[in-house]
This record gives sequence, C-alpha cells and structure tokens, in this order.
Amino acid sequence: MLATVVSLPTSQFPPLALGFMGLGTGYFIYSLQELFGYPKRSPEVDAATGVWGIWLPGFFQFVAGVILFVGLALGVFTAAPLYMAALAFTSYGIHWFAIGYNRMRKGDSRVNVGMAIGFTLISILGTMVFLGAHDTPVAIIFILLVLVYLSDILASLKPSLPGAGAAGEKLLGLFHLLTAIWLMYMMFAVVLDFTLKYHWSV
Repeated sequence: MLATVVSLPTSQFPPLALGFMGLGTGYFIYSLQELFGYPKRSPEVDAATGVWGIWLPGFFQFVAGVILFVGLALGVFTAAPLYMAALAFTSYGIHWFAIGYNRMRKGDSRVNVGMAIGFTLISILGTMVFLGAHDTPVAIIFILLVLVYLSDILASLKPSLPGAGAAGEKLLGLFHLLTAIWLMYMMFAVVLDFTLKYHWSV
C-alpha cells in the first residue's frame, strides 16, 4: 500500500495585515457616524455603510481567518497563537456580514445584545492568549475589542433605552475610532516587519 506524503514549506507571512486593514477601515467608517454623526443616517447612507461593513471588516477578516485555519492544518503556519487569530478573524468576519446586512435592512439593534456578549467573551479569550504569548501589541487589539463590545451592549438597547443607548453609541464610536487607529498602526508594523525587517513595537 503506497502512501503519498505532501510536505509543504512553512510560511513566515500569515495574512494578519489583511485582517487588520479590513477591520480598521470598517471601524473608521462606522466610528465617524457613531461619534460625529457624519454622514447623517438615511436609507442611502445605511445601504452604503452596510455594503462596506460586509466587504471590509467582513470579507477581509473572513479570508484572513480561513487562510490561517487552512495554513495551520497544513503546517504552513506553526505559531500556536495564530490559532486564536484564525478563530478571531473568522468569527469577526462572519459577524460583520450580519452587521452590514442588518444595517442595510434596518434590523432591530436589540438583537445585537446577545451577539455582543458572545464577542466580548471571545475578545477576553484573545486578550488572555496574546498576553500569555507575550504579544502585547496584539493583546491591546483584543483589550480594545472588549471595550467595543461592552459599549455595543449598551448601544444596542437604544430602541428600549434611548438615553443610555445614545451614550453607548458614543462610547462605541470612540472605541471604534481608537481601535481603528491601533489596527492601522499594526498593519504598518506587520507589513514593514515582514518586508523591511523594521521590528516596530510598543
């Protein structure tokens, strides 16, 4: 009985920058509306925001997560913390498909409370993994994501609690903006490290 063994070379280039860029740009788009009210919401604006939500934080992260999972399964990527990155990118990407679609369809935001609880927990898990792996820059992303989803819980209640929901929306916009800035820093850091060996750090 013959067995064929396929051995693939390991790669030093996991698609982290792709996920960082997609989520960061999506957060910039949403934070400008949540924090500054620009542009003012309308059916046309919601349609455009929803499309960008699906394709940037949604599709970019989903692709990055799938590549990481496949690469880990095939031994192309070997760093254990990348398993957490694969879980996060895939999960966040799929949930952004729903966020973008719900924005386009004007879905009831109160349903997001349960989602935000689940994604608070996965963000806490990511914080634990990357602090344990002594990767502070990536751990900072997950700490900021914890704050994003805690704010999202409050913001999602706006139809039932308008005052508290409006305050939560402002907080959500603030943490979206701060996280977007950090994600763009990380995109630069990863690309410059992989291509020019700059070794940016915090």
